[in-house]
Amino acid sequence: MFRALTLKKILLFLMIGSFLLPFFFLENIPGNFSSARVLELAKDSDVIILFNSGGWGNTPLEKAVDFDSIVAGIQTTLSSLGHNSIVISYYRTIGSLSGKIVGLRDFFDSFRFSSASLAKEVEVLVDKLPDKKIILVGLSAGGALVNKTHDLISKKAKDSVITIAAGVPFWANDSFSGDILYLDNNGRDKLVAGKVENLFAALVFSPLKWLAAKVSGQDVSLTTVRNKIIGHSYDWPLAAPEIIPFLEKNISKLQ
Repeated sequence: MFRALTLKKILLFLMIGSFLLPFFFLENIPGNFSSARVLELAKDSDVIILFNSGGWGNTPLEKAVDFDSIVAGIQTTLSSLGHNSIVISYYRTIGSLSGKIVGLRDFFDSFRFSSASLAKEVEVLVDKLPDKKIILVGLSAGGALVNKTHDLISKKAKDSVITIAAGVPFWANDSFSGDILYLDNNGRDKLVAGKVENLFAALVFSPLKWLAAKVSGQDVSLTTVRNKIIGHSYDWPLAAPEIIPFLEKNISKLQ
């Protein structure tokens, strides 16, 4: 009996330990992003766009339906200004359970780890490719990440970097720098505004609207429905009047 209880305690300890281990030891940055890879991909472009999605931060741009038109619009605008650009996705987390656990740790730590990692990569890019201009672009939690990353990079790096942060949640700190453009869907994004009652209502009604969409034959995700309700879904026509002047004013200043 005693040995059985001891064995159960050991198993319970191991289970709890395996769950908590990522909070203290594992890194949440996937190994598929490196400045060396970017150096190779960007050799024929003069502008590097580093993009990070919302959610867990591991959605590639081609699947980020709530933001892909924004990045496409940025590239079109850059082209009209005489610049050739490349978009490279930066992933905050990996898709495994441990990756998500560590992603939560980083989230509650205001992206201290992932922003420091991205800032380090940006510094390398600026040092190795001094003739390139860099644009950090992020949505929601990704917006908070690129905002914090911009704060962390050196003054020298800031001469080569501008940032576009969309839908930054109300609890994240904004830098209010002239080199950073904040998008909030012209005040429509309730997650940015921080109106708790509106956010709560959206959480309640989103599943109902999602089910109604499914019944009517629409293939949409619950996240997409929720983001539209709270104004957290971004598209180029609404954002263009803010982004285009920002790029026209700032891209030429970058070294």
